[in-house]
Amino acid sequence: MSDKPDISEVTNFDRTKLKKTETDEKNTLPTKEVIEQEKSG
Repeated sequence: MSDKPDISEVTNFDRTKLKKTETDEKNTLPTKEVIEQEKSG
C-alpha cells in the first residue's frame, strides 16, 4: 500500500453538480463588550 491516500475521486469531482447554498451563521461569537458584561455581572 502507498503512504498517500487515493485522491483520484476528488480530482475528478464535478463541481457543477453542486447546488449553490447560502450560509447563515447561527452561532455567532460574543463581542468583547458582551464578555466583559458577563464577567462583571
